[in-house]
Amino acid sequence: MSQRQLPLFPTQPSTADEMSKETPLNATFEYFRNYLVKEGKSAHTVKAFIGDMNLLAERTGAETPIGKYSTSTLNQFLQWMENGRGVPCSRKTYARRVTTLKVYFKWLYALKAIPQDPAKALIQRSGPAPLSNVLSPDQVRAALDAAQSMKTKKGDDVDHRPEFLFRLLLHTGIKKSEAGRLKPDDFDRSNAQRPRVFIRHKAKNVYKERRLDVPPDLLTLMDLYMAQYDIQDKVFTCTTRNLEYILTDVGELAGISFKLSFEVMRWTMAVRDYRAGHEEEAIREKMGLSRTSWYETGAKIRRLVAQQIEDETP
Repeated sequence: MSQRQLPLFPTQPSTADEMSKETPLNATFEYFRNYLVKEGKSAHTVKAFIGDMNLLAERTGAETPIGKYSTSTLNQFLQWMENGRGVPCSRKTYARRVTTLKVYFKWLYALKAIPQDPAKALIQRSGPAPLSNVLSPDQVRAALDAAQSMKTKKGDDVDHRPEFLFRLLLHTGIKKSEAGRLKPDDFDRSNAQRPRVFIRHKAKNVYKERRLDVPPDLLTLMDLYMAQYDIQDKVFTCTTRNLEYILTDVGELAGISFKLSFEVMRWTMAVRDYRAGHEEEAIREKMGLSRTSWYETGAKIRRLVAQQIEDETP
């Protein structure tokens, strides 16, 4: 039976051999990087694997002890990455991330840092990723009716936030993180007939923005919502998780069979725009995607449109 020296501070190991099931996820990354280099992995592969692990830390918590990860936890992460993150995930990227998890947890298990390997049972599937659910025209109307009928917590007045959120996402398809950063000043009212919302974000120290058209009556609804909630600095003062809960409630009240989410609304916007005759390049720019990402995303949108039209055919 091998003897392992225990670290003075078990959650902050000074060597890879000192890691234990209580070690935080992010405290293992540098040792994992060194392991990959010693195994002869290319600089590109090392960078990609560490990037994948940072994504796991972002989703599940960087301080999560490595012994807390189960196969179920990892499958939930992969499901979010593919369908809930709001960023296209190609088959190649998905396959690599599964490989990253398998290599990482196999390494931890070999070091006896964890009692079992939770990634061993992960399925490395092939074939295209499943298509997202999208709202049909009838479901859009039902969800809108549901959103308009929802009451405040006190139950006395109509709550304008569900309808405003639903309609904002229906017309813009913005991501959850983008909705959470919105400020009242991001809405350009200078042209009453063609108002816009500016979606701003920073990527690699470069500030980028998208200008998305919104219908004029959305701003009227926004004013009602802002007055109701006394909005000052941020459009949505609640957490983005609460915004997800609001969408879920709208979907359930509307009788929609699948969970209504930011991801569903993003794909619904794209399908609606495509069916309305918008150019693919305009939809790509609206979604904030690169031309490389659009190759697969555009194909999915065309498949979703074809599927929706087929479902509507008597």
